Amino acid sequence: MRHFIDLADWSVDSLRDMLSLAVRLKAEWQNGGNAPLLQGKTLAMIFQKPSLRTRVSFEVGMQHLGGTAIMLGPDEIGLGKRESIADTARTLSGYVQGIMARVFSHQHLLDLAACSSVPIINGLSDSQHPCQALADMLTILERFGHLDGVRLTYVGDGNNVASSLAHLAAAFGMDFRIATPPGYAFSDDTLTQIGALAEIHGATIGTFFDPTAAVAGAQVVYTDTWVSMGQEAETAARLPLFQSYQVNTALLAGADPNAIVMHCLPAHRGQEITDDVADGGQSAIFQQAENRLHAQKAILVTLLQ
Repeated sequence: MRHFIDLADWSVDSLRDMLSLAVRLKAEWQNGGNAPLLQGKTLAMIFQKPSLRTRVSFEVGMQHLGGTAIMLGPDEIGLGKRESIADTARTLSGYVQGIMARVFSHQHLLDLAACSSVPIINGLSDSQHPCQALADMLTILERFGHLDGVRLTYVGDGNNVASSLAHLAAAFGMDFRIATPPGYAFSDDTLTQIGALAEIHGATIGTFFDPTAAVAGAQVVYTDTWVSMGQEAETAARLPLFQSYQVNTALLAGADPNAIVMHCLPAHRGQEITDDVADGGQSAIFQQAENRLHAQKAILVTLLQ
């Protein structure tokens, strides 16, 4: 049984194949529609967190591929509260061909996988956001025609999005840099993992506290919220520390003149990114959001076909 929970569980060749499949499925959709590869199959979607892109992209993706999707919110399941995660996994396995879960704790995904007889997909957890990272790579590939050697600078919190992005950047031979305030960088374990991957695949990984230095020459400038869902109690402490990490016109001026700007959304405009950058000519934010649909189709076909 294959799950899409942790990028480290997938070989680089398999991840490249999935990205190539996303390219093909997007082109097919734009040229008249996707073949019903998942006809008769159903995806259960478990949500502990609010969702726009994850919910709609998975549901529409299943429709495009001939399948169906069922949303199960906190009121329906209460994962691990109303009944055990094991019982939820075993029950759903008898009804559907796949389960996507958007959770607070990564352990909940592992617990689902331990008792599920159908594939589990990580729609977001506190440690990873692999679906987002695959869509991001699709966007960068479309913009530059290749991934190898592209300099990607992430500015902000070293969170789940940044971690998954760094993993794929290392796997695909990119030049990845991250700029964070002290205390908000990757853990030593994460740095060790992505560093080893980078060494194998000819990538470079750089960590900075100075966002201006990190952005110098970047072809992709990426940011995300400074306060993720579940961290609201840290807002007052975080905001002052992150003020100098805002992606604005002044910071972007130090990047490559043809650089693109990315954000996984939702954006807190006026905090981590300014309106003029988010809506400007260098923004790839909404192409990136659209690509969640096509990248996730590739994941669904890989796991459920």
